[in-house]
Amino acid sequence: MTKMNFNFMGYRRITALVSSVFVLISVISLFARGLDLGLDFTSGTSVRLSFAQSVNINDINSKLASAGYEEAVVVSFGSDRDIRVILGVDESIEQEDQASQAVEVGERIAALLQSDNQSEVVLLGSDYVSAKVGTELAEQGGLGMLVALAIITVYIAIRFQFKFSVGAVVALGHDLVITLGIFSLTGMEFNLNTLAAMLAIIGYSLNDTIVVSDRIRENFRRMRKGSPLEMVNASLNQTFSRTIVTSFTTLLVLFSILLVGGDSTEGFAIALIIGVLIGTYSSIYVASNVILLMNVTREDLMLPIKEDPALDDIP
Repeated sequence: MTKMNFNFMGYRRITALVSSVFVLISVISLFARGLDLGLDFTSGTSVRLSFAQSVNINDINSKLASAGYEEAVVVSFGSDRDIRVILGVDESIEQEDQASQAVEVGERIAALLQSDNQSEVVLLGSDYVSAKVGTELAEQGGLGMLVALAIITVYIAIRFQFKFSVGAVVALGHDLVITLGIFSLTGMEFNLNTLAAMLAIIGYSLNDTIVVSDRIRENFRRMRKGSPLEMVNASLNQTFSRTIVTSFTTLLVLFSILLVGGDSTEGFAIALIIGVLIGTYSSIYVASNVILLMNVTREDLMLPIKEDPALDDIP
């Protein structure tokens, strides 16, 4: 079997430029447009309904719009017979009355859809969702990301070397910023499911980066000849098939979730698909590139020589 021998690092300047452009566009979009925050972060009413037969989401949207609920968002969850109607907060109602008002809104919507539908409509629940809860969870999630990055930096610095930890953290930041940037540019809803996907992206991206870093360290210790660039290239070629197979099998699962999971898991699946694709790229071109830019050498990774105490007794 012929060994793969592709010059990955021969394109490191081009990929560094591409990554920089994407990160810059993402940062500008996040500051200029922000994220399209979902109900978890903005407050509103969530009405859950179940139908005896499958329903068409577009028909439900049309009926609600004709009844005065033009800004209502209808998504399916669980099955094609269950829907969730999301309504923005009514500013004319006091906050302490929002919960009781949510119940009335749910009953009105259920009655409206029942009158236009031959199958039975069951109101599963109608709740007022406060932005305070989502904001607190977002803050906790953001704090979790920072703590995770700090622990990762320390672990990789101890397990490998400080230059490797910098490469891993830069790659993680690269993946998260571009993923958030894509959500900002496309206007896709960012909710708690998407936030959970961001945390999962950290784990996936780090896994690939550690595998590549471990092989780089082994080759620096094992290979007698070769520049750091050649050793990194050799390591990437040796781990490339494993990286692609892992990404491919993960994407199969994520596309399955996207196709059959319904609207409730759509944001989660899309965020992870983007994260896996970008994470695969960054484990090859971002982390390794940073290691080379920091001038990693064989001496950085050599095991310390243990002195034999018995030698001190030799005259």
